[in-house]
Amino acid sequence: MSAREGTVLRTDIQGLRALAVALVVVYHLHAAAVPGGFVGVDVFFVISGFLITAHLVARPPRSARDLGAFWGRRIRRLLPASLLVLVASLVATRLLAPETMWAATASDARAAALYVVNWALAGRAVDYLASDDAPTAVQHFWSLSVEEQFYFLWPLLVAGVVLLARRRGVGTRTALVAAFAVVTAASFAWSVHLTRVNPAAAYFVTPARVWELAAGGLVAAWLTDRHQRGKRAAERSPGALPALGAWTGLALIGLAAATYSAATPFPGHHAALPVLGAVLLIACGAPRESRLGPGRLLALRPVQWLGDVSYSVYLWHWPLVVITVAVTGHAIGPRTGAAVLVATLLLAAATERLVERPFRAPRLSLQVRRTYAVGALAMGVVVALASVQLVEVQRRSDEAARQLAAALQDGGPCFGAAAVGRRCPEASYDDLVPAAAVAADDKAEAYGDVGPRSCWSAEPDFADVPCTFGDADGTVSVALFGNSHAGQWLPALQALAQDHGWRIETRLASRCASADIEQDFDEPEAVGTCADWVRRTAAELVETKPDLVVVSNRMQAQAVGLDDAGSAEAYREGYARVLGGIADAGIPVLAIRDTPAPGRSIPDCVASERDDYDACAGPRRTWLPEDPVVDVVAAAHDPLLRLVDLTDRFCGRTECRAVNGNVITYFDGHHITATYAHTLAPYLEPAVLDALAAGRSRPS
Repeated sequence: MSAREGTVLRTDIQGLRALAVALVVVYHLHAAAVPGGFVGVDVFFVISGFLITAHLVARPPRSARDLGAFWGRRIRRLLPASLLVLVASLVATRLLAPETMWAATASDARAAALYVVNWALAGRAVDYLASDDAPTAVQHFWSLSVEEQFYFLWPLLVAGVVLLARRRGVGTRTALVAAFAVVTAASFAWSVHLTRVNPAAAYFVTPARVWELAAGGLVAAWLTDRHQRGKRAAERSPGALPALGAWTGLALIGLAAATYSAATPFPGHHAALPVLGAVLLIACGAPRESRLGPGRLLALRPVQWLGDVSYSVYLWHWPLVVITVAVTGHAIGPRTGAAVLVATLLLAAATERLVERPFRAPRLSLQVRRTYAVGALAMGVVVALASVQLVEVQRRSDEAARQLAAALQDGGPCFGAAAVGRRCPEASYDDLVPAAAVAADDKAEAYGDVGPRSCWSAEPDFADVPCTFGDADGTVSVALFGNSHAGQWLPALQALAQDHGWRIETRLASRCASADIEQDFDEPEAVGTCADWVRRTAAELVETKPDLVVVSNRMQAQAVGLDDAGSAEAYREGYARVLGGIADAGIPVLAIRDTPAPGRSIPDCVASERDDYDACAGPRRTWLPEDPVVDVVAAAHDPLLRLVDLTDRFCGRTECRAVNGNVITYFDGHHITATYAHTLAPYLEPAVLDALAAGRSRPS
């Protein structure tokens, strides 16, 4: 809802819109300038809640017809521009972005067209292995989804409260204030709780965000007279105290934008700062006539113009950022940032003039049925386009799967890890396995999205999820223990198990390395539960006595309260306690040195560069991560505690490659594909057999 849609023009609110969208855009173009610029979205939420509620309090819906008319206005206000940007983003991604982005963009666009993409993102955000996925061009529609869900439910609440208040003889404004206060308090409490226990989901889900819109609604219900909406704000010429409140509101928003960062737990209680700032400015008012308040600054013509086009600016800026990064292969710099900004403003101006404004025209106000019909048809077009793209990706995926099966069957001395160090011809981009478009899904069976079930203990509780692979009746048991960098070795062990009749039992955790230390997680509860999982699993291994424990980890998190150097030493001590304890029980332990890590999505890079695989390679010295387990094994001098280092199957003397033996080596920025892990089985086998032999020769 625009600040111009009321009976009185609130230039201060239009100025606040301009500030909000400026924070978001600058944050996405140059985060270092405003590291907390994402709070602009929270300011938008407060504004939207205020304006919508002011309208509803002035004219509460009394019938289904009133509700239909209200939602019809929302459709005309929001859908034309948003669906235009969705279609443009789908087409641009298909034509310009690497094929690794097609499916995710289409899936998000379909959810965005139905205004549920925030829930889809919440589900994906809690998946650790999805954390390195490139953002899609329509990911920013999550905030619009939250608003649309609010717009659907809020008038129902208002109508219900007004009806109940009249029947009970209670003042409607008093009842509305009370109802909005309850919603604000309950949602805020849930936001604080969820941000603590599940911050990835809390950022996107509506129940953790609706309090911000409800806070704006609370201000509207408190300040707005039902019969003279906006009159009080227009006639009031703020004195020193209201002006101070307005300046304080701006200062709070600025403080959040300057001091928050991506590391700030959000939303939770931290969101209260920008929300309170927006509430203060709206409640105190800052008309342009005021000499003391910020009204004149907010009423400047360029600021007002930016406020007018803020919705379209928000819609266009993010697709332009994502597509630019995808095309150039580089982060946004000063020149590209300036180009994106100019393009955003030009597209926003055109969209506001040619799309937004005509659909807000009064002549359309009574055409409710047509509004719904056209809106549903337009949404259907976007859903259909996205679905067609997903069908194309699925067809390519099926062909890639057939190609992969044939390649695994044929193998050969120039396939996968066997090709490292040999003079082998390179396959063309179209002959790579797995194909770049599906490499991100080429994961071990332990991952729930590719296997029968997930085999991962995960934060915050790290409940035990053991799985068995290989020969269930095998007399030799091999336990695979560690975090995701242990799980990536499952295909290699499965290949060995098939040859030797072994049983493989997994003890895997997402992010939690098998070191007896407190590891720093986003969710504070996970710090203790991860440590408990490590100790509990180590004790179970000592009790069940498998024939061999294979362990591998990546240092995903620092030790609590320590820097990098201190964390490395803490990990060494933690690994020594865990692995030493298992070996002391007479169980052989084979530690696999952590694999080289590119640090960027290899499927995306290969899809962008196509036949130029060298563009995705990197120096061995930077790709090879520090792994404290190397020092632990060297210092132990225990024949039951061994190390195997297969770095040379990834890298030459100075360079590590993203494609080896025509196989894409990584499915993201640091996990190896299941196909490449399978080709590593012959090089892992000697170390596994030696470790098993050491265990059999141990004194009984």
